[in-house]
Amino acid sequence: MTTPHRSPTPRRVAVVGGSLGGLFAATLLEQDGHDVTVFERSTRGLARRGAGLVAQQDLYDVLRRLGLDRAAEVGVVARERITLDRSGRVVQRDPTPQTQVSWDHLWVMLRERLDDHQYLLDHRVERVDADDDHAELVCSDGVVRRFDLVVGADGANSVVRRFVAPGQSTARYVGYSTWRGLVPETAMLDGAGDVLLERFAFFNGPRSHMLGYLVPGPDGETRVGSRRYNWVWYRPITPPQLERVMRASGRRADDLSLAPGDLPESLRDELRADAVAELPPPFADAVLAEPEPFLQGIVDYVAPRMTARRVVLTGDAAAVVRPHTAMGAAKAAGDALALSDALRRWPLDAALATYDSDRLEVARAIAQYGVRLGRSLPFAHQV
Repeated sequence: MTTPHRSPTPRRVAVVGGSLGGLFAATLLEQDGHDVTVFERSTRGLARRGAGLVAQQDLYDVLRRLGLDRAAEVGVVARERITLDRSGRVVQRDPTPQTQVSWDHLWVMLRERLDDHQYLLDHRVERVDADDDHAELVCSDGVVRRFDLVVGADGANSVVRRFVAPGQSTARYVGYSTWRGLVPETAMLDGAGDVLLERFAFFNGPRSHMLGYLVPGPDGETRVGSRRYNWVWYRPITPPQLERVMRASGRRADDLSLAPGDLPESLRDELRADAVAELPPPFADAVLAEPEPFLQGIVDYVAPRMTARRVVLTGDAAAVVRPHTAMGAAKAAGDALALSDALRRWPLDAALATYDSDRLEVARAIAQYGVRLGRSLPFAHQV
């Protein structure tokens, strides 16, 4: 492993958000010699919160720079892509193999690069401010903390974004959502497992776009019997319907996502009944095998700018791209690489200007690609 380049001007950096995107930025900047602190709002951490990722080049590049090349090798190969009809019959095959890596495993590998004092749990950031000399953030504990740079990696509903793009920080719900599940492969019924396991499978129906694939187990296991089946069910959900789901789940009416365990039993029963009525039997069985399905509302957002004074946006905080692109994690990795490279090469003002120019163009292109893919869905007229 080569010795990493050390930044000639180490800086105190706050990274808001401790998911994959935040860890990409934090670990690269820490390796460059900066004094990095991550502020994560969850109380117990994010281990085992994710599912699978379709690996892209920027993701491999981040891991290679961090000396974690082997982490990207922990994956499951789908030997072919198939499309099912409503009866469950395979109507299309594509022999192109595809590798899915484990979100969980990558998160753990990156998290282990930081000491506990660098990754602060239960620190919800309420406000960010900055001038030309420094940035500061205020958490729910009321303490004002000052840094040379604040990196916003706090997702689709970013607090940091409110400073960078005041009045233009709200993502737009596009009219459909994904229900998701992550099922031990041993829980898949024989019929469903015979059809779905070892393949990347799809189904298109009047109100459904479904896909699923195997991912490694929670600790990176790839042996047969220890993997998990990740399914993603796109469905049109009107804003009033989504509000009903959120209220029934004890969430705010304007929330857009539910974590595993949030959905009440009555709504789980509705989802299961819809799966049996609308999906091919193998996919319906996969839904039935998930005791705690979770939800993600699909939104569009690209910030008008990615930096403001001593604050910079990365990942979903900068631009939320639709999951059809399979590029959300890769874009966050690319943002982190670009920020690291700019800070290595330029003084701070020039570095942030370079990052803004380069990555905003990339974000717009990926976001537009996602919108085009969304229009191809069978219920696109409802979006």
